[in-house]
Amino acid sequence: MDYFSYPYPSRRTVVMARRGMVATSQPLAAQAGLEVMQKGGNAIDAAVATAAALTVLEPTSNGIGGDAFAIVYKDGSLFGLNASGPAPEALTLETLQAYVKRYGLSDMPSVGWPAITVPGAPAAWAALVRRFGRLPMTKVLTPAIRYAEEGYPVSPRVAFDWARALRRYEEARKLPHIRDEADLLTAWFRTFTKDGRPPRAGELVRFPHHAWTLQAIAETEGKAFYEGHLAEAIEAESVKYGGWLRGDDLKQFDVEWVEPLRVRYRGYEVIELPPNGHGLVALMALGMLGSGAWSEREQALTYHVGIEAIKLAYADARAHLADIRYMRLKPEDLLDASYLKERYALIGPQAEVRATGRPEAGGTVYLATADGEGNMVSYIQSNYMGFGSGVVIPDTGIALHNRGHNFSLEEGHPNVLVPGKRPYHTIIPGFLMKEGKPVGPFGVMGGFMQPQGHVQVVMNMIDFALNPQAALDAPRWQWIHGNKVALEYGVSRTVIEGLLKRGHDVHIEAESGAFGRGQIIMRDAAGTLFGGSEPRADGGVAAW
Repeated sequence: MDYFSYPYPSRRTVVMARRGMVATSQPLAAQAGLEVMQKGGNAIDAAVATAAALTVLEPTSNGIGGDAFAIVYKDGSLFGLNASGPAPEALTLETLQAYVKRYGLSDMPSVGWPAITVPGAPAAWAALVRRFGRLPMTKVLTPAIRYAEEGYPVSPRVAFDWARALRRYEEARKLPHIRDEADLLTAWFRTFTKDGRPPRAGELVRFPHHAWTLQAIAETEGKAFYEGHLAEAIEAESVKYGGWLRGDDLKQFDVEWVEPLRVRYRGYEVIELPPNGHGLVALMALGMLGSGAWSEREQALTYHVGIEAIKLAYADARAHLADIRYMRLKPEDLLDASYLKERYALIGPQAEVRATGRPEAGGTVYLATADGEGNMVSYIQSNYMGFGSGVVIPDTGIALHNRGHNFSLEEGHPNVLVPGKRPYHTIIPGFLMKEGKPVGPFGVMGGFMQPQGHVQVVMNMIDFALNPQAALDAPRWQWIHGNKVALEYGVSRTVIEGLLKRGHDVHIEAESGAFGRGQIIMRDAAGTLFGGSEPRADGGVAAW
């Protein structure tokens, strides 16, 4: 059987439930969250259980050595969590510029120790459970540990991404800064391949070292990762290969609770987190689009205006967005209603090139949870580019992310590398409110596609009254750079021709993975939960 071939039309329908719901990109992970909820946990416990399980079940997109962000609705209030780590104190701009020059690189490398910042995911799990959870971490992480110990069959999309990751790291071994450290990627190959090959769809995979690490994190509420034997192992590996991350960087790290940002859109409030993440891009684009009215989704004008709004929002983000402590403008300045109207007025009948950088692809997992008590979580976790930096701490299962790759090396830029500074981050959880009441969590993961996906699913639900599943099923566009736009199969010929006439450089993409993977949970006034899950991924909605 070919697990990648589906020659006939297929569809998912909205999942409905009352007592609990988990939506994510891997079905076993969704079940892990629901299991914890059914054993007495709440939506926050379920979110952490799902997140931990995803490091085992979908290691191609996230891991223990990644970062995380969350929006939590509990007891009538919204809480924002930023668990992204800063650059090591020893990694200065001068040091990195010398490194790049020595190896003849053109930019911050994405493989190896230069791209590694302090991981925040284990601290996020501990902080969420400690503040809002109902169960101890040892119970919350039990499903993830069990999958790592006993094994699981690899799902089709994960198998596809695993094979792609293998090719990436085989090519990375030829890079000048990796050739000098011949065995730098050896631990990745030992941990994540079977005799040098990626696992096939349906093949059983076990991660005993991963289970041991998760157990240590659970028993110490994350401290083992930042102060204990795991921290010591990370520092030892960094020293061995001339990296900059040290035990003090890990020990000094803590998550940050932040006030979410909001923009009004047709009677709703769209919620995102403040920088260093780029949820601001989605809010700016929606703030611009709120000045217009769109009666029909499948027309060229709707696509055109959405694309142009995203271009304008990204132009501002590239110029201003960074760790919020280093931004010259406040996020509120960029969300000012009069300013966004001015930006919207710049959108004309033809596509225009805006001053901005070129987006890159990324690998991330997103999940949404809700329980029967009204608690809801929008959570996102990532190693950035697939498995991340390629650096794996031997015998631990810890794959370290490569978020530092997003730092600028341009002196004076708000996002320039500074020791102790967080890099520009692509992962963003979203949330909807209306008249002070929660509607629910939503998200679309996928590097620089994420704000674009957020804009499209919000418009799908609010402007075009699509249910959560239909909002995710709808064909998507992705602005790439300049006037280049990628369209998914399913976009009508009329829309394609209309965009071409407006000056867009249109490309039809055969592979749907580049258009992001989303999840949505909504609650109605009667308390019924409605869930939708991304058809472009393996996952689904687990409900109770």
